[in-house]
Amino acid sequence: MTGSEAPLVELTGVAKSYREGDRERVVFRDARLAVAPGEWLFLVGRSGSGKSTLLNLVGGLDLPDAGTVAVQGMPINRLSERERTLFRRRHVGFVFQLYNLIPTLTVGENLLLPLELSGQLDQQGRERARYLLEEVGLSDRFSSYPDRLSGGEQQRVAVARALVHRPELLLADEPTGNLDAETSRQVLDLFERLIRPSGATMILVTHSMETVRLADRVVTVREGRLTEMTAGVGP
Repeated sequence: MTGSEAPLVELTGVAKSYREGDRERVVFRDARLAVAPGEWLFLVGRSGSGKSTLLNLVGGLDLPDAGTVAVQGMPINRLSERERTLFRRRHVGFVFQLYNLIPTLTVGENLLLPLELSGQLDQQGRERARYLLEEVGLSDRFSSYPDRLSGGEQQRVAVARALVHRPELLLADEPTGNLDAETSRQVLDLFERLIRPSGATMILVTHSMETVRLADRVVTVREGRLTEMTAGVGP
């Protein structure tokens, strides 16, 4: 990130802890991070180190105990819960390890839902949903339900759903963690083909060294701190 470029995501002095019984578990203390527009920043670290917590903080799903989390210059931790929800619906896309498709909705309805929630469900939005489904190789599954799809197919739908409302920020939590090696490569290829050209910023949690090699920058989460690594090098 150049000195003149404003970060799309910025954490300043972020602290976060949880109560576990009668003990306090510190996840972050004075965490600082800046992510440039269009950058792919990947988070690595041991299980339980706080990687998913960091995504939740950036996405406004959780709040820090101290410090500021800003997205597009907006300190989202100072917004009300409703304001954070509306901000997410418009500006953020999520891809999860467990797909998180709504089982009672068809594939097409799952794709159209973010558009409906963000007030973008018009003819252009419907066409974009169809286009993305074709791009992920599932144009014939628009009316299918998620339980009729394989895990890899569900994750491809989840990638399309995350992109359908053209978010500036993608948050991905172990998106290939439940997939075999070949299917993982297919999903990563989709990321390169669909997300890179869009110019969206992505923060991705992974344990996979193959996945890490796609990063512009790699940050290790360890003992409440964020430490930058050289891209493509494991923890």
